[in-house]
Amino acid sequence: MSLVLLAEDDKRLAELVKDYLESHGFQVVVEDVGHTVPRAVQSLEPDIVILDVMLPGKDGLTICKEIRPRYDGPILMLTARDSDADQVSGLEYGADDYVIKPAEPRVLLARIRALLRRYQQPEEKEQAELCFGSLNIVVASREVRLGENVVALSSHEFDMLLTFAKQPGKVLSREYLFNIIYGRPYDGMDRTIDVRVSQLRKKLGDCSDDPTRLKTIWGRGYLFVADAW
Repeated sequence: MSLVLLAEDDKRLAELVKDYLESHGFQVVVEDVGHTVPRAVQSLEPDIVILDVMLPGKDGLTICKEIRPRYDGPILMLTARDSDADQVSGLEYGADDYVIKPAEPRVLLARIRALLRRYQQPEEKEQAELCFGSLNIVVASREVRLGENVVALSSHEFDMLLTFAKQPGKVLSREYLFNIIYGRPYDGMDRTIDVRVSQLRKKLGDCSDDPTRLKTIWGRGYLFVADAW
């Protein structure tokens, strides 16, 4: 039984989500005050954390940034419909995905299951290690090294890098990347892929103004340059 830590101060919504998830085999613990969440994450070690952005005491974005270095499970943000900045910030702080409020329980359930599958799925044995110059990707341990330095990536950032590394020199569209990484169709408006690429460039030492390692191919997508490492 997977343990869900739900940080949500809307008691009616929290009870609705809790009842729905428990009816589908999950164990759910609800926290309704922001400053108690990091301690709960540390003590409970949940399989997934769901964070509402607007929490009293400490907001969800601050919590996400605080717990991400120590928590290696998936983080799902609940954001307002018109808050594009919160969605982008959540991804930059280490969240794996977001759901727009009011959260429809069936959609939330599907996102939770997708994230848990991605974190728990066994790795392909034939893809043990990928090396490109100073870049080394160890699939089994999901470790990335650039020279002598270990690069800390979120789960989806690692998945994106691995997707690129398996297809060097090939232009990958936003639609393709979104479907591979999130397991659902791209709606044409979501900025998640662009944020992930921007974060990867920053963490992998690629120039954002004139990238040479993860290039933007305008109107088509992104390209991983194998000999640029």
